[in-house]
Amino acid sequence: MTKIEAIIKPFTLEKVQEALTSAGVTGMTIYEVKGFGRQKGHSEIYRGAEYSVDFLPKLKLETIVDDSDADAIVEAIVKAANTGKVGDGKIFTYSVDKAVRIRTGETDVRAL
Repeated sequence: MTKIEAIIKPFTLEKVQEALTSAGVTGMTIYEVKGFGRQKGHSEIYRGAEYSVDFLPKLKLETIVDDSDADAIVEAIVKAANTGKVGDGKIFTYSVDKAVRIRTGETDVRAL
């Protein structure tokens, strides 16, 4: 099994969710997070005063998928979240050793 973590822009969530559902993903977890990458935040003007916003709002999406589906799911996220602008996000993948569905006791792929 593979865990996929994606950091995306908040306004791309609906498109990413639709792409993942179409790709067969049956569950995901979303976190509201803040952070920065190469863009290092940005400056804004509020009531005539300029101030720096160092941490930008992002969403962190997590899902666990079968290894054979991982590349297709990553590609679906890339396609749906890509705006072509700085700050589109990043995707990380990890190997998952075990999964257990608490309600039924099912394990591994059956627990997904």
